[in-house]
Amino acid sequence: MRIVLVTHRYPPHTGGVETHVQEIAKRLVDRGHNVIVFSADADEDIPVESSDEGVRVRRFRSLSPGGAFYVAPQMVFAVRRADADVVHAHNYHAFPLFFAALGVTDERFVVTTHYHGESASGLRDRLLSLYRPLGRWAVQKADEVIAVSEWERERLYDDFGIDATVIPNGVDVERFAEAEPEERERPYLLCVGRLEEYKGVQHVIRALTELPGYELLIAGSGPYRGELERVARETDVENRVKFLGHVDDEQLLGLYAGADVYVTLSSFESFGMTVAEALTAGTPCVVRKCAALRDWTSEASVEGVANVTPSAVAAAVSASSSRDSSLDAVETWPTVAERIFERYTTARRSL
Repeated sequence: MRIVLVTHRYPPHTGGVETHVQEIAKRLVDRGHNVIVFSADADEDIPVESSDEGVRVRRFRSLSPGGAFYVAPQMVFAVRRADADVVHAHNYHAFPLFFAALGVTDERFVVTTHYHGESASGLRDRLLSLYRPLGRWAVQKADEVIAVSEWERERLYDDFGIDATVIPNGVDVERFAEAEPEERERPYLLCVGRLEEYKGVQHVIRALTELPGYELLIAGSGPYRGELERVARETDVENRVKFLGHVDDEQLLGLYAGADVYVTLSSFESFGMTVAEALTAGTPCVVRKCAALRDWTSEASVEGVANVTPSAVAAAVSASSSRDSSLDAVETWPTVAERIFERYTTARRSL
């Protein structure tokens, strides 16, 4: 089968959607399929055409103000000329999905929305509001719509009247479960992800005032780092906050495995990939009861907080630190790829 995956970005760029597309692409190739990724992230540092473990990758230049939207209309004609059996587009919040919908003709058209309905800035929210009629049309054109969480499925139904199939993100279970823990002099909490205000790392920093026994390790980079450093100084905990910047995959495995508690207080997520990774590495989690992160609170090893005051976060950390993690809610990438392929073979365009 010839499969085209359409996305806004692809590794080496990092993120939940990027990881999802790469993992699915590699496993479809392992099944013997011809897979090409169309990605709207071409720049001078990455080849326009490359191969990633048998996956062909073609990158397009795009207009991406503030690192968002990825407007690349030339993808319409690339999709149209691809002669694919299946076109699978990802990420409602960027234009490549819309351009894929414009480009498909008789191919099966599958969409994984990774939808959360809002963004990290007021300007982007206004632009998303203007984009909604186009996004609605593109998603409704799909033969099959996939959500990565039950929360996302409910949101898609409320916003677009679409009954999506839930297929969560996966985890490389063997790598995370066998990770060697990072050894440090003091026990530590861990946050992982791009440093944006909505990710809520500032609330974890403030909670350190009530958690004197812990360091906080922060893996990731982004525009909010300066403000996070200011919060650490303001609350007099800067000597216990370590900004690690970008860390490679092997180091990240050890960081997850060595943490006493993994904490993510993001205000909107469509799944919560880092929670799945932390649990697989054997680390209990504290999450904000918000968006798709709320779904994780049904797990015994995940403590949820309804508000992000220092006392509430500190209490949740203390409650979760003695719990063992569970893999019950974690899917493997081979299982996820198998379930997605089933949707390729059953999806039919609605009349």
